[in-house]
Amino acid sequence: MAFTRSRTAVLGVTAAAALLALPACSSSSKTTAASSSAASTAGAGSASASAAVTGKVTVFAAASLKNTFTKFGKEFEAAHPGTTVTFNFGGSDTLAASIVSGAPADVFASASTATMATVTKAGDNAAAPVDFAKNSLEIAVIPGNPKGITTLQQLSSSSVKVALCAKTVPCGAAAVKALGAAKVDVKPVTYEQDVTSALTKVELKEVDAALVYRTDVQGAKGKVAGVDFAAAQQAVTSYPIAPLAHAGNSAAAQAFTAFVLSAPAQQELAAAGFQAP
Repeated sequence: MAFTRSRTAVLGVTAAAALLALPACSSSSKTTAASSSAASTAGAGSASASAAVTGKVTVFAAASLKNTFTKFGKEFEAAHPGTTVTFNFGGSDTLAASIVSGAPADVFASASTATMATVTKAGDNAAAPVDFAKNSLEIAVIPGNPKGITTLQQLSSSSVKVALCAKTVPCGAAAVKALGAAKVDVKPVTYEQDVTSALTKVELKEVDAALVYRTDVQGAKGKVAGVDFAAAQQAVTSYPIAPLAHAGNSAAAQAFTAFVLSAPAQQELAAAGFQAP
């Protein structure tokens, strides 16, 4: 999605206004407050707000956000000339541990509230985390579905090779919940450290199926097929985001966080298959 100069101005104000709402609200209400505040103040002082945001901003983000956030990075740079967005995508638990250990990061976007809490408890969040999206699981299968997988129960068959995310990462924790809710016992041939790796196992036909996020199936663009299952609704994952207290570029960190909460970014997340927070 290309940004015009007028869109740039709006996003500059969105950044300032949305962040004023961050500390004071609950997760779901903060997103609404940020959007409403930005809309009411659009057009006032936007040039100075945009000009204040320059330099490099480093974003640590869950692997399942790679496709969408890569686009966000380009759009943010276009909206704020002089900025450069650098990403580190991976398992949320690994990213959280890195941040707590002192890895240089300005923003953390996690695939679960639990992994965000690791950072929050360490006092490294500059503002209260805000949920910006939700996601649910889907069974990824080889195109054409040669094993004829139509239910979650079929993943328990010894003739079906399954990849799951490690239980310590959000997609793995979600899989445990969904399988438990459906009372299905799956013995995977591999546990992967993030959802991208689990999906790749299916793309390479090293396994017959994997439990991944529906956004990853959509983002694979035909390299895998997706199979819905009812128990996925028992394990919906929330995605929180927060600028970090030890950010090297605090202004850009706050602006990028507000950008993710803005209406245009929310529309792109919906188009990518994410659910509203």
